[in-house]
Amino acid sequence: MTWLAAGEGYEITLDEGRVVARRAGGRQLKTLPKALRDHPEADRLRRLAEWLDRHAAACVAQVDTWMVSSLPVPTELIARVWPDEAWQSALRDMAVVGDDPDEVGFLRDATADGELKVVNLDGETVRLSPRTVTLPHPVLLPDLDDVRDFAAELGITQRVEQIHRATWTRPEGGLPETATTPGTATAGSTEVRDYAGGKFASRFGLAARATALGYRVSGGYATCKVRDGGRGTEASVWIGEPYWEGESETGSLSWHDEDGRAMRLGEVGPVAWSEGMRMAAALYAGRTIEEGGDA
Repeated sequence: MTWLAAGEGYEITLDEGRVVARRAGGRQLKTLPKALRDHPEADRLRRLAEWLDRHAAACVAQVDTWMVSSLPVPTELIARVWPDEAWQSALRDMAVVGDDPDEVGFLRDATADGELKVVNLDGETVRLSPRTVTLPHPVLLPDLDDVRDFAAELGITQRVEQIHRATWTRPEGGLPETATTPGTATAGSTEVRDYAGGKFASRFGLAARATALGYRVSGGYATCKVRDGGRGTEASVWIGEPYWEGESETGSLSWHDEDGRAMRLGEVGPVAWSEGMRMAAALYAGRTIEEGGDA
């Protein structure tokens, strides 16, 4: 970033999100001089740094939404935002799929004319120019373990958790039609209780955990929305009455369609299932762990 004159022979700029100074044309100083701390240019740079942080977070959130919902993204759009460092950081090394759903590659570059450069699973850099690409949810990736191994060999890291995202799949062969034991989930059930009963000191603490993890809290539920197979689905976990002041605990997990109808478990798509279970598990992981002989 350009150095800006700040009076008294100093210049200032942003370095990794903080304001730094130097004598005009000289070396960077270890600390910001007191005379510059309240300088209008320094204050302007701080506000810019805050905006850049918000922008970077918004880019990551948008790419995460594309990935969780497996939405088709125009390649022209990726090419247009690629020069922006925040967008590029969020998109680089994401697994993408073009016209061939079996051809997975890691995004490395995008040209101004809408061509994408990806490294495929053979280790070759190839060029793609489909009208749209998807950033598939990992539960939809064939041979996910092989993709993860290959990514490790390449030293790939992702700003948006995709290939190393925790995933859940239904039991092999699907859910049973009838319960074999009390509480067993069946294809006709509308809730899962695998992560119910996680105790928290207060409902506020449980709601705060949900918010910190990026989930929405609405009424007595923590919720997350995804698009799965082209339809909207909302997963929700009961976390207690909004104004309850005593101890609280996680309740059952359920899914609802776009009309608010409770879905039978056999109707829930693979992405919605995985993301709902991921939310329930993440909330449950923050529960109070009892210690001692009665634990």
